[in-house]
Amino acid sequence: MHYNVIVIGAGSMGMAAGSFLSKSGKRTLLLDSYDPPHNKGSHHGDTRMMRYAYAEGEEYVPFVLKARELWRVLEKETGKELFLQTGVLNAGDHQSKFVKNIISSSKTYSLPLEVLSSHEVNERWPGMTLPENYIGCYEPTSGVLKCEECIEAYRELAEKYGAEILTNQKVKELYIQGEKVTVKTEEQTFSSDALVVSAGAWSGPLLAKLKLNLPLTPVRKTFAWFDAHEELYNSQSFPSFAVDTLQGLYYGFPSINGSGLKTGRHDGGDRINPDEPLALFGEQEEDESDLAGFLNRYMPESGPLKFGKTCMYTMTPDEKFIIDLHPNHSNVAIASGFSGHGFKFSSVVGQVLSELIIAGKSEQDISSFSIRRFEKK
Repeated sequence: MHYNVIVIGAGSMGMAAGSFLSKSGKRTLLLDSYDPPHNKGSHHGDTRMMRYAYAEGEEYVPFVLKARELWRVLEKETGKELFLQTGVLNAGDHQSKFVKNIISSSKTYSLPLEVLSSHEVNERWPGMTLPENYIGCYEPTSGVLKCEECIEAYRELAEKYGAEILTNQKVKELYIQGEKVTVKTEEQTFSSDALVVSAGAWSGPLLAKLKLNLPLTPVRKTFAWFDAHEELYNSQSFPSFAVDTLQGLYYGFPSINGSGLKTGRHDGGDRINPDEPLALFGEQEEDESDLAGFLNRYMPESGPLKFGKTCMYTMTPDEKFIIDLHPNHSNVAIASGFSGHGFKFSSVVGQVLSELIIAGKSEQDISSFSIRRFEKK
């Protein structure tokens, strides 16, 4: 069976790309080893943060603002509520690079941001206890994306526009001869004019089949829900949050519909082989104690653990994304290495991937995400 485009990996980035490609009239096939949305990769867990004053660098701000616009379009087109405007509170030592970057990017792009002392934070949100030397950076227009529902929405559109989605199809062989792409699963062989590789933690081995070795490192991550004092931590009165501490960078979400206070740790994580079973939450001694210790210090009105989950980050050395064309194959677009902060961008990444396939370039500035930054100098 021949297609205009095959997308390998139909998670957050791939499903969005499939939607944009099929909408443009391309005959599109999406292949996934599982059945998205699923809990085998990086996109599960109910919620992802949507923030605009970006601690990771000002170059992300125009990109995330375009993503916000496209999420609104998706909501309108599907009639689904995908975003909850809880506000986002980022906090850390007043001298930390984390909060300085947030303040700087908000000024550069005139983003709404309130800079608050620790006393002001603790008074406004009684469930929060920040140390004296911390400040808070509150973005009232930021909030929460319902991650699985976002993927379901893009899947709905992709199928509406004629994309074919084959699930539980693990790619075994992948090669290019001339301009023709051939993809083999255990059961079938497909061909196409172009290819998108957006397979998360499995992108490295797939791209190696196309003689491209990228510095991608999958790591195990944990997150968990804790009993919450609902009056303090419900989503109408408490924001999503990220706190840069001496122990590490922690993030979380208010109790949405009584779900409990959710938190995770952004930094750290053990390197893993994505083809091997991921250790369940609690199988490592520090899984609960690390997250509970953070909450006990900064949100002491939270209660005991309800349940926890694990997922994967796919890290690059500089923690910046990879969004580019294959250096030797202009008909292959790649999206990988989102390093634990990519989901909010998946709407615009999907559009960019479709532009790279159709036009060979994107209207968005993706120069910071070039593969060539890894070339030896």
